[in-house]
Amino acid sequence: MAILKFRVYFEEDESVYRDVVIRHSQTFFELHEAILKSYEFDNKHKATFYRSNDHWQRGREISLELYEKEYKAAPLIMSETTIGSEIRDPNQRFIYQYDFNKNWTFLLELINVSKEENPKISYPSTARTEGIAPSQYGTKGLLGEKFADIEEKYDLTQVGEGFGEKDEEGEDIGFAEEGSAEGEEEA
Repeated sequence: MAILKFRVYFEEDESVYRDVVIRHSQTFFELHEAILKSYEFDNKHKATFYRSNDHWQRGREISLELYEKEYKAAPLIMSETTIGSEIRDPNQRFIYQYDFNKNWTFLLELINVSKEENPKISYPSTARTEGIAPSQYGTKGLLGEKFADIEEKYDLTQVGEGFGEKDEEGEDIGFAEEGSAEGEEEA
């Protein structure tokens, strides 16, 4: 049984990607769930895949379900379509679009085909993670939720008193004055 490895790039930043391994006999629905899991997104929104060429042009649609929109050709349904059935060349590409309101777009590229299945892996699976995933519903950074608590507690959006003020003679007071006083003592 063939194991396919797809590199799933976040469209807006190619340094952010996930490598997802999946059996060729598994469905696009399983690939859809694996991508969402690898990027820590929920599974609450509409989604679709497009078969693509080397120039990332959208081809045949493989949709989560039939949506109320106009189709040039009826889409394939993710849960009924195996991945292997849509592979046309050794570097096959797909475009994955999730949450049509936020328009999350991921670019998938087939980077490896292996004939041997790893018995320790439950397919589909994330084989590699590079870069910090975008936050699905807002900002997510290196500091995470703890920083939001600090920001809320201390209200970092407000500027404190005394910063940037001038004395009666029009000279800056505060940190600059302290620094110059120290400099005079050293001289």
